[in-house]
Parts: sequence; C-alpha cells; structure tokens
Amino acid sequence: MTEALLKKDKTLYGTKVYNHKTKELGLIISTWFNRFSKNGGGYEDIAYATCVDYNGRQYNTPMDNIQPIEDMDEEELKKLGLK
Repeated sequence: MTEALLKKDKTLYGTKVYNHKTKELGLIISTWFNRFSKNGGGYEDIAYATCVDYNGRQYNTPMDNIQPIEDMDEEELKKLGLK
C-alpha cells in the first residue's frame, strides 16, 4: 500500500454529517482511502471516514454513506427531521 493510502486526513475533522445508512447524525474524525481487491485483479481505492455518533460510538463508513449537514438545503433537512 502506498503511504498516501495509509495517511489519515484530519481536514474535515468536526464536520457534522448525516449518515444515510444508519439515519443518524455524527461528526467526522478523519478520512482516508481503503484499498480493496477487484475481481480479475487490481485494486480499487474507496474513500472512507471515521466518525463518532452522539452516543460516542466510533465507526468507519464509506464517504458515499454520509453527507455534510451544511451541504443540505432547508427542504432536505425538514424531510430528514433535522429542522
């Protein structure tokens, strides 16, 4: 694995996110790329985030599962029960 894949990025630290898979709010702690083997050979690097939920539970999730609250419009926030 390359050094870039192993390095965790703290740029988004503290960003409030909505997890569409668990339907919960959380905060990003760090992000990184997770490397997976592909069928037929080769690798695929998928962006992941380490988050913490409001109960203090830490979890890892693909970035595709989460969305920053600040990127949501009023209608979307209301639909999700966040306003």
